[in-house]
Amino acid sequence: MTDETDVFEPHHKDLGSRLNWLRAGVLGANDGIVSTAGLVVGVAGATGSRTALVTAGLAGLLAGSLSMAAGEYVSVSTQRDSEKAAVELEKWELREQPAAELTELTQLLVRSGLTPDVAGEAARQLTERDALRAHASVELGIDPDRLANPWHAARASFVAFTVGALLPLLAITLPPQSWRLPVTVVSVLVALACTGWGSARLGAAPAGPAVLRTMAGGALAMGVTYLVGHLLGTAGG
Repeated sequence: MTDETDVFEPHHKDLGSRLNWLRAGVLGANDGIVSTAGLVVGVAGATGSRTALVTAGLAGLLAGSLSMAAGEYVSVSTQRDSEKAAVELEKWELREQPAAELTELTQLLVRSGLTPDVAGEAARQLTERDALRAHASVELGIDPDRLANPWHAARASFVAFTVGALLPLLAITLPPQSWRLPVTVVSVLVALACTGWGSARLGAAPAGPAVLRTMAGGALAMGVTYLVGHLLGTAGG
């Protein structure tokens, strides 16, 4: 027999959440690539010092990853607070006005496509089994046991940005001086093509436009920062 809760808790109930995390990871890596590439290429336009490049790259990596982590922590903490407040309100409503809540759940199920009779029976059984979970899921789209975790978000953003930032940092510092810029530009554009393709696949969108956008944005960032660095280096020299 099919469990009534299967309608609201399918086998792949975490798929949307996982895709969101994957998408955030791809975007975080993309930010790490572009911001660090722009920084080190700008410095390379001003000086050929490996020490200066490593210092600037590491500073940008740490500043960017910590900033991303802090931003995600604050953002997701706010989301979690909102979710907790909504769940607490739902608890109060279920305790103080259960009949009205049952009617509301029935109406929501009718709007989802069930007939009134079936919706009424489903609402009754769901409420009897786990009222808070049923009402929070259908009314709010929240699982009371799986609220947003700010620490997970912060950690994921920190790691994604760091991984992305390592590529241009290594590409600009490891090769001989004459190869630094070509290797960095090619490596960054290839990596951006991969993140563009990945974000498009996760969003079920055409890959071509996403790849072109990410590559164009990265190329523009590196071009502008290199020009600025070169002009400042020339003026300083």
